[in-house]
Amino acid sequence: QVQLVESGGGLVQPGDSLRLSCAASGRTGSRSAMGWFRQAPGKEREFVAGIRWSGGSILYADSVKGRFTISRDNDKNTVYLQMNSLKPEDTAVYYCAADLRTGWGTVSYRNYDYAYWGQGTQVTVSS
Repeated sequence: QVQLVESGGGLVQPGDSLRLSCAASGRTGSRSAMGWFRQAPGKEREFVAGIRWSGGSILYADSVKGRFTISRDNDKNTVYLQMNSLKPEDTAVYYCAADLRTGWGTVSYRNYDYAYWGQGTQVTVSS
C-alpha cells in the first residue's frame, strides 16, 4: 500500500512561486513513477509533471514547461514541484500520484495509470 500526502499550496499573486511537496509512504519500486496532476473546477484532471524514483525520465505538460520543475529526494521519499511564474490559469487542486508500474521509458501522462493519489493541495493564483 502507498499513501501520499501533499503540502505547500496556498494563495499567491501572478508571478509568485510555490513549492509543493508530496511525501510517499509504503513500497514503491525504484523504476515506478510519481506524478503531479491538477484539477480546476469544471475541468478534467490534467497531467502536470512526472518523474521516476530512479533514472532520468522526467515529463512536463507543455503548459508548465519552463516554469515548473519536478524533483525528488529519495532519502525522504518525497517528490517536489517547484512552481515559478505562476499564472491565474495555474489555479487548481494539485494532486500527487504514484504509478507503480515499472519501466525505463518516459513516465505516463495518463491519470488512469496512477493507482494511488493524495488528497490534494489547493493552489490559487489571483491578483
